[in-house]
Amino acid sequence: MLRPAYRRATLRPAHPQNARAGAAMCELLALSARHPAQLTFSLAELASHGGTHSSSRDGWGAAFYQGLDVAQFREPNAAGDSPLVRWLEQQGPATTLAISHIRRATLGAVSLSNTQPFVRELGGRMHSFAHNGHLPGIEAVEALAFNSYRPVGDTDSEHAFCALLERLQPLWRRGAEPPLVQERLDVITQFAAALRPLGPANFLYADAEILFAHGHRRIHPDTGLIEPPGLFMLSQQCSPAEPALVTPGVAVRAEQQSVTLLASVPLSTADWQPLAEGEVVVVSAGLVRARHSRL
Repeated sequence: MLRPAYRRATLRPAHPQNARAGAAMCELLALSARHPAQLTFSLAELASHGGTHSSSRDGWGAAFYQGLDVAQFREPNAAGDSPLVRWLEQQGPATTLAISHIRRATLGAVSLSNTQPFVRELGGRMHSFAHNGHLPGIEAVEALAFNSYRPVGDTDSEHAFCALLERLQPLWRRGAEPPLVQERLDVITQFAAALRPLGPANFLYADAEILFAHGHRRIHPDTGLIEPPGLFMLSQQCSPAEPALVTPGVAVRAEQQSVTLLASVPLSTADWQPLAEGEVVVVSAGLVRARHSRL
């Protein structure tokens, strides 16, 4: 079960190169659960990284799946000071799949159109995407070009999302049934490999059924170095014999429950596991279904 003591983990340098003192990055958080759950204190902890005096004060957003659709909430201002964030902590929709993002603007104006997660329809369902990092020159990479989708804002992250949908589109439009998970994973791993040479490329992508997460590198605040890990994962299960799981992090009914959380940094003292550099994990109904490491 998730432990109640929440803190920000201290990360130690692994590679002294690529120093970038004083820098910071966006924060990512995702939830996958077998039964509907609510993001409570995990959202609060993530939002605390985006207060007015932090470097991630340029916007926040969350997408809560309800079937094939999403309830999306976004604001182009500091999450730590947001009454809407506080309302979501108390009244947010229960969901089996959610993605959240706290923004530090590196490219593009501070505006609603540049606030993640981004959401688009494909194959009769909503797809959502959130990216942590900086991808300079992405618009010039032929392997990441697109025609069918257009960015609403002007960030490298939304460009990446449009490029991903362009590559997934043939799978989702060839028939009434969803494409095989392995087919989706193949596209996503190739997409992630095209992003990594540009810069830190941590991302969360969901298609209403599956959560895909790619861990790469991030700027670690204690060192200012750009290095792995870029994402951490926590998977836990509770049985019907246990009391209702109402702890900092998630609140769920007293039944057989599986929960997996992914975040840029560990949000608790529980046993968060780092994703390997370039690793893609596949999560559905709270369980990790596959892990693909870069070759």
